[in-house]
Amino acid sequence: MATGLFVGLITLDCIYRVEHVPSSDEKLVAEESLLVAGGPATNAAIAFAALGNRARLAGALGQHPLTDLIRADLATYGVEIVDLMPQLRSPPPLSTILVTAATGDRAVVSRNAVERQADPATALDLLTDVDILLIDGHQMASSYSVAIAAQSSAIPIVIDAGSWKPGFDRVLPLATSVIAAAKFQLPSQPDTLAALSALGIPEVATTHGPSPIHFCDRGTAGTLPVPQVTVQDTLGAGDIFHGAFCHYRLHAPFPDALTQAAQVAAQSCRHFGTRAWIAAAHHQL
Repeated sequence: MATGLFVGLITLDCIYRVEHVPSSDEKLVAEESLLVAGGPATNAAIAFAALGNRARLAGALGQHPLTDLIRADLATYGVEIVDLMPQLRSPPPLSTILVTAATGDRAVVSRNAVERQADPATALDLLTDVDILLIDGHQMASSYSVAIAAQSSAIPIVIDAGSWKPGFDRVLPLATSVIAAAKFQLPSQPDTLAALSALGIPEVATTHGPSPIHFCDRGTAGTLPVPQVTVQDTLGAGDIFHGAFCHYRLHAPFPDALTQAAQVAAQSCRHFGTRAWIAAAHHQL
């Protein structure tokens, strides 16, 4: 059983399935709702654990009563929490997500990790018995500290590049694998794949929703098809992709791991919320 360390954002997600996104001053009754832990690193950790591994999640959580909901949810999926800011008493970041029923598109409002940046010293000793590290960029100082240690220990470093964040210029060159969203762009660099490869990162990929994945594996470029499914909800699909990739990359070459991760992410889009795919996957097994 492998152990993965996931460093980044921990939120409390209020997810609503709606007929349409309400306009100004409109009230709307949701078709369904969920209250779950969220954030890129969090969802990736849950996916990694759901695929039969140990997941360790490091982020800023604190002592507010709402964190009990997050802890209970993560305990359900066997995710170990390392709280980088246990002294916090403010509420955890709250995300409100509206998922349009007809298309599965999501609209998100969140505070992310604003004003919750941990001291890098609190991230020491997180790599004990860790086989792979994922960073989502929301705890950049801690991530840089952990990535330096991981590199010196030859632990693979995966970066979820969802959007450009200050500090990525120091962290990205340390990566083994970078998987970037379509909207991700390095400053003044229109070609993301080429720019990331130029940093010396061995494995680089860009995802484009239902369109093919573009990748560069140690100088060899290619594209990979993505499974086409009936979409119920795209929320968290990228995060789940990254968690699944961490699982498969420990056992398969880069392009194969991308392909298998895309299959898991596509299946997650067939269900409302970020968890229902797990029960469906276990049922298929």
